[in-house]
Amino acid sequence: VQLVESGGGSVEAGGSLTLSCSASGFTLMDYCMGWFRQAPGKQREGVATISRGENTMYVESVKGRFTISRDAAKNTLNLQMNNLKVSDTAIYTCARGEAWCGNILNTGGRGLYTWGQGTQVTVSS
Repeated sequence: VQLVESGGGSVEAGGSLTLSCSASGFTLMDYCMGWFRQAPGKQREGVATISRGENTMYVESVKGRFTISRDAAKNTLNLQMNNLKVSDTAIYTCARGEAWCGNILNTGGRGLYTWGQGTQVTVSS
């Protein structure tokens, strides 16, 4: 079981990035999946989750700007990030939940066991 993120980078405020998380060893569509981020000196926070039924949830600070989705054919989880802000600067990591998302968004993914290595997103003013 493995998750590998890609797509991070440096952009100016107002720009866009798309993160991808490639899954192997399991079928991504069978699980709740989520994106999490951790900025320097801060606790990890949940960014977005997507359930097996394709229900999505977002932390308030990214609503209307970020979109989580997944591609069954590619077994990939995506995060489209638009209108990026300096405060979005963080290491972004994808993680596999259980069959149900539960409260992983609000707990920052506490208790989850399967994580990617993370990808850096830096937004400059």
